[in-house]
Amino acid sequence: MKKDLLKLLDLTSEDILEILDTADQLKAMKKAGIQHPFLAGKTLAMIFEKSSTRTRVSFETGIYQLGGQGIYLSDKDSQIGRHEPVEDTARVVSNYADVIAMRHPKEGAPVVACQSSTVPVINAGDGGHNHPTQTLTDLLTIHREKGRLNNLTIGLCGDLKFGRTVHSLLLAMSRYENINFVLISPEELKIPDYLKEDFLMKNHVPFTETTSLEEAMPKLDILYMTRVQRERFFNEQDYIRLRDSYILTADKLKAAKDDMCILHPLPRVNEISKDVDSDSRACYFKQALNGKFIRMALILKLLGLEREGGKAL
Repeated sequence: MKKDLLKLLDLTSEDILEILDTADQLKAMKKAGIQHPFLAGKTLAMIFEKSSTRTRVSFETGIYQLGGQGIYLSDKDSQIGRHEPVEDTARVVSNYADVIAMRHPKEGAPVVACQSSTVPVINAGDGGHNHPTQTLTDLLTIHREKGRLNNLTIGLCGDLKFGRTVHSLLLAMSRYENINFVLISPEELKIPDYLKEDFLMKNHVPFTETTSLEEAMPKLDILYMTRVQRERFFNEQDYIRLRDSYILTADKLKAAKDDMCILHPLPRVNEISKDVDSDSRACYFKQALNGKFIRMALILKLLGLEREGGKAL
């Protein structure tokens, strides 16, 4: 039976730990110069109806480093851009590829694709809905930097209304013990009610809301910054008014813990000042690199190749 990854909740806690472990091993192999062509003869089809830098490049370099091949289809290359149904494209492409990664501006498109695809489908981001491979990347980075996924106070800052990475991380980290969220945003970009009321409150997940980054800073173990996304606004004036709500600077970090970890899914606009990049707490470029190893590990997992003889690769 084929496995798909449409949202992070498709994975058990055990699945996640296996993927994190495999990613760590792949990174160690790369550092030691050990070749790992576990996917020789395999093909990844990347159907990206929305532009991408980190997600696309990490998938593409990852499949090559595993010995396989990547095929990239943009909206100009596939017939989806000419109104072919998603399910038809997925069915046809699955005849040629061993796994499909799909990015699409419409929420739920990868769900439709997986119903007709005969090979695993990975959701590489669907509208403002889910981005599970980014969340796995975030989990790997947190685990590497903090040595744990429990007993953490996590600040989510910026666009909490439309930010799919924020929504996915919130759902993922709520699985672990003693996680406290601090939700930092302007009133207009607060976390959606369905997440706050139907998930956080219903499941008794501790959280506080504030509009002040400075007030929250001293208590945070993780600060997850996000950009205010121009493409989510219908009114340009609203975007201009809100885009500079939170700008993290070296001066503001004076109030933070010495071992706080700063994450950002990238790209950034101006919400993290360049003077923060040299701070030891800035982990967002490490985070981007971790994305490659996570996506490599995930492909191995979905193809049933992450373990041989009961032992991790």
